[in-house]
Amino acid sequence: MNTWLFTLSDLMKPALFAGACAFGLAMVLVLTQGWHGRLSMDTHGGIQKFHTHPTPRIGGVAVFGGLLGAYLVSPSSLQLLLGPLVLAGIPAFLFGLLEDLTKNVSVGTRLLATMFCGVIGWAITGFSITRVNVPGLDWMLGFTLVSLAFTAVAVGGVANAINIIDGFNGLASGTVIVILCGLAAVSWSVHDATLAYLGLILAASTCGFFLVNWPFGKMFLGDGGAYFLGFALAWLAVLMLGRHPEVSAWQVLLVCAYPVLEVCFSVVRRRRRGLNPGDPDRLHLHSLVKQRFVRQLFARRSNLWRNSATGILMCTGSLIPVLLSVVLPTDSLSMALGLLLCAVAYSAVYARLSQFQWCVKAATLEARRLSP
Repeated sequence: MNTWLFTLSDLMKPALFAGACAFGLAMVLVLTQGWHGRLSMDTHGGIQKFHTHPTPRIGGVAVFGGLLGAYLVSPSSLQLLLGPLVLAGIPAFLFGLLEDLTKNVSVGTRLLATMFCGVIGWAITGFSITRVNVPGLDWMLGFTLVSLAFTAVAVGGVANAINIIDGFNGLASGTVIVILCGLAAVSWSVHDATLAYLGLILAASTCGFFLVNWPFGKMFLGDGGAYFLGFALAWLAVLMLGRHPEVSAWQVLLVCAYPVLEVCFSVVRRRRRGLNPGDPDRLHLHSLVKQRFVRQLFARRSNLWRNSATGILMCTGSLIPVLLSVVLPTDSLSMALGLLLCAVAYSAVYARLSQFQWCVKAATLEARRLSP
């Protein structure tokens, strides 16, 4: 028993160190913004901007630094998983950070860089997505090139989803923490303590940034942080499917349901409106929740308070699919039905906020401005 407790304490130390490093680095960046603010500040102009004061948007530096710190104090079993993840995620982090500093890196470039992270991860570890528990498609994924291409697209899609929901204080980072804890719980249920602790280390590093971002919005995650965390989350899912054939791909997808549904719905919505899927707008679910619900409920509160309330409300909502993935039977059919239930609920809530009626049909949206 004492040996087990010692091992648990030894493995928890990297998570605590990651959180402390990320928090400390984030505070340093906030306190020194007078030096780097000319490059790192995010202005309040832009269709998806809801804040009213220029704020540093380089929170990804704190998250990445926290993981580097965790690597230094991790046992070798964790370093074997954490090292390749950090190394493979460098392109997503650097291209996202370059956008944060220059405001001149296209969405396509950032997406390709993140997809390339999946290729690097495969080159280092040999892991890629070889099954999705769909007959026929699983056969196709048995071919290396198909599997590698599918992995790259999946990794890029999840990373882009995290970037899409990065709109309010605590929203993206809080959602990532919830999902990472969910994936850690699934890993623990299949007796993979090392993978579970990897998820906790990632969550702890994100939490260090979260404490500076929410509720006062002293620093934003930025594209560097959003794309890197999106990759890290996706790669943890790839590792889980590769290491545990008994885990259904639908269970992993259900854990990540909220950001995945958001990006899928955004693509459909923008296509229906004749827009490019990469074009920004203020018609995301979190935007509507603020305008139609939080703004009305807390009309006398400041915009900062409403932004933070929206963020914590939405990331709390992301708990629903995570909990379903835990309480439902773990077979693929049950998990797929759980995902369908989440999609129906998402569509109904979106329709209620956008069309003022409960329904599950796709919303027909007109371009309109939503005030902050």
